[in-house]
Amino acid sequence: MFISNAYAQTAGAADASLMGNLSTFVPLILMFVVMYFLMIRPQQKRAKEQKAMMDALAKGDEVVTAGGILGKVSKVTDAYVTIEVATGTEIVVQKPSITTLLPKGTLKGL
Repeated sequence: MFISNAYAQTAGAADASLMGNLSTFVPLILMFVVMYFLMIRPQQKRAKEQKAMMDALAKGDEVVTAGGILGKVSKVTDAYVTIEVATGTEIVVQKPSITTLLPKGTLKGL
């Protein structure tokens, strides 16, 4: 009288609860896919472009360092680059500190 009867669930109801559990993970999966395309993939692409630019550095290229120094490459080694910032003035920087490769003749226009 005070307690209601408890009946066992049918097999169809068990499948519905399984689909309910899977549907709770769909937003998490969608969030990971969006994060991959908006954050991870562009960062990997930029890193690949930066590595290709560092490998292609040659004498005579005009570059910008991370500190904002503009100059012309006068010597390239495995880990370091010598940059001529003024006539007779050269500095040695690490390769990863070079951020931008400028078009030829940019420094003459400044």
